[in-house]
Amino acid sequence: MVDTFSKTDRSRIMARVKSRNSKSTELRFISILKDKGITGWVRNYKLTGKPDFAFSRLKIAIFIDGCFWHGCPNHCRMPSSNMDYWNNKIEKNKIRDKKIKKALRMKGWQVIRIWEHEIKSGKLGRKLDLIKTGAQQIAPQDAK
Repeated sequence: MVDTFSKTDRSRIMARVKSRNSKSTELRFISILKDKGITGWVRNYKLTGKPDFAFSRLKIAIFIDGCFWHGCPNHCRMPSSNMDYWNNKIEKNKIRDKKIKKALRMKGWQVIRIWEHEIKSGKLGRKLDLIKTGAQQIAPQDAK
């Protein structure tokens, strides 16, 4: 199938696609954190790879990965048109994700990657436990 837009128009359209505040992922994850009483996170933290959420005192960086854009082995469905482009694009994203993880680990950060489908299905138990355990370790103790 041939694209109906010129390369310039397609580039302009794709540049307008937002990578923040996705209702199905990041905003839903905020609700989950609040529901579980997990505090201490910030958004838009200036850090290698631009994590979606960061617990700076714990040195935990959280990335919310879309199943398509980051090549989820269970849910990524490649378009049937322009397959070489999409395969290369997704593969480069995976390589970049690995480089970011390595760079952050070398700086002493723990990296937690959460798939879009984990948020939608509510299957975050183990990853939320890791976050909550870390957050409790630095939470101020109640004065008695």
